[in-house]
Amino acid sequence: MRAASPAFAFVIASLGIGVFSAMDAVMKGLTIALGVYLALFWRTAAGVGFGGAAWWIAGATRPSRVALRLHLVRSAVSTVMALLFFWGLARVPMAQAIALTYVAPLIALFLAALLLGERVRGRTIAASLVAAAGVGTILIGQARADLGDAAFWGALAILGSAICYSWNIILMRQQAQVAGPLEIAFFQSVFVTLFLALGMPFWGGVPAPEHWPAILLGAGLATLSLMLLSWAYARAEASYLAPTEFTSFLWAAFYGWMLFGEQVSLFTLAGALLIIGGCIWGAGGRIPPQEAEAMP
Repeated sequence: MRAASPAFAFVIASLGIGVFSAMDAVMKGLTIALGVYLALFWRTAAGVGFGGAAWWIAGATRPSRVALRLHLVRSAVSTVMALLFFWGLARVPMAQAIALTYVAPLIALFLAALLLGERVRGRTIAASLVAAAGVGTILIGQARADLGDAAFWGALAILGSAICYSWNIILMRQQAQVAGPLEIAFFQSVFVTLFLALGMPFWGGVPAPEHWPAILLGAGLATLSLMLLSWAYARAEASYLAPTEFTSFLWAAFYGWMLFGEQVSLFTLAGALLIIGGCIWGAGGRIPPQEAEAMP
């Protein structure tokens, strides 16, 4: 069998990002219809079945004690991260929400210094100021568009999610040394579902039948995205494929316009460019890849 070219792997990785952005669009609709708790709980619970099947087909093996501990810790962080992200996503345009999450890799550089003892360069600090200017630009545009208090709090929730995501990036690096992506995705779905189940006595319920196709679609899209990205990253260098992460802004703008009638303002576009530029500059031109299942 002929090996896949890096260019083809790049296309597949971009497709994987597009599929995950489609899942975000499905979840935005579900969150608006059901609320963030029910939408996330049932989508993640359905993901246990999809992720378990994919892991089993790939040759499931018993995870190590170290891997299980990392799965548990990352799942706890992911639960908070996902609740904040999808709550915010239901209140702000998709392209704006995705642009705000791009600050996560830069925050991760500072967390790596704090948690792993890595050195923070002056270049990273300067790049963070550029990215912060991008965030400010987006928030100014939001204020000028008069989207209301809900959009403002939604943007803050997205930024809070990005902080959790930056810690997730650190945990991803540690997980990648002890477990494969399909194992990670499956156990994350299991543990996140268990964490969310704690809220069932307070906010629980079973969605109406008309919502189940979207719930299953969201779970299937998340699993498919992870498989596409895993295939691509196994066949090309991470530094070559990392720029595909930023295509999520284009996908989000497309799905937001097509499904929710959202327009991308010049403030959002300018802010996204500043954030992306700051991230690339701060990371020395190499942004760490953000795993598809990072946002469950």
